[in-house]
Amino acid sequence: MSKVTRLDYCQFLLVSQTNYTLTYFADHSPGFSHDAVKRYLEADKLTARMVWESVRGQVVGSEQGYLAFDDTVLDHDSSFKIDLVRRQYSGNAHAVIKGIGVVTCVYINPELDQFWIIDYRIYDPERDGKSKLDHVWEMLDNALSDKQLPFRGVLMDSWYAERKLMLHIERLNKVYYCPLKDNRQVDETGGERGYQRVDSLTWTEVEQQQGKVVHLKTFPKGHQVKLFRLVLSPKRTDYVATNDMAQDSTQDTQEVCALRWKIEQFHRETKQTTGIEGCQCRLARIQRNHIACAILVWVRLKQVAQETASTIYQLKQGLLDDYLRSQLRSPAIQMQLA
Repeated sequence: MSKVTRLDYCQFLLVSQTNYTLTYFADHSPGFSHDAVKRYLEADKLTARMVWESVRGQVVGSEQGYLAFDDTVLDHDSSFKIDLVRRQYSGNAHAVIKGIGVVTCVYINPELDQFWIIDYRIYDPERDGKSKLDHVWEMLDNALSDKQLPFRGVLMDSWYAERKLMLHIERLNKVYYCPLKDNRQVDETGGERGYQRVDSLTWTEVEQQQGKVVHLKTFPKGHQVKLFRLVLSPKRTDYVATNDMAQDSTQDTQEVCALRWKIEQFHRETKQTTGIEGCQCRLARIQRNHIACAILVWVRLKQVAQETASTIYQLKQGLLDDYLRSQLRSPAIQMQLA
């Protein structure tokens, strides 16, 4: 039997459509056995650094760029003995499920309307003692010190709108835009009336258009941020805080915040086209290597999609075009009507 390589495994994830198990790979590769595939995944040690090395030549930097941080849960709700699986809240499922948490960092160039995955971390607090905030802090500093990427600011959701991280971003001379939870305590009166929930504030017509200056509870005395009220739908209103004190447009703020959905696009595309959730092996090392390979596959699909002015979904589904044509010409199973 032949020895399985990283290229072999990534190629399998790229072309397979619905099944991403080691058995399925071996069944469709005469030269590889299930054990050979498993030995490869146990022996290799892929890291986020390798993903950066793969994508760095594609990234087009911009002084107006943004780093977007978020996390996703790889659904393994039917699994009981996979090492990295833990119960955690999934925004996709809107419930607590069993899965593997992955914290990701995407670089966004708004001038080109393009984005690239540049870093990620596996959420595994039982082994490394790190919170999701720790991972974001680490990736943020790494983007500056190691990757040396130009960017203007940081985009993140309400989970990461934490005092220490926000002040750290300010010390780096970067701006942030992040929604606040509805019950976040703020003061708009300079101490006259005290703190109140952000969703209980009253807004004048001018403030609705230009935002208002507030103080966030637990922040240093005198520290101010700009707060904007974004009415996204009849059932959803976001309250966005930014240290960009020159920002005076709710519309512009909404456009900046909309860039953060690029990272949601990355999460959706990896889950739907790379089989990132499809590995059923129990060992943490195998799961880590599988996740890294899946992200490398997305990087390649993203590159080809950009070169061919198509989408990742068109590329992935297009692999079946020749098969469908041949089956329509000469079906392997003939349809019959009763």
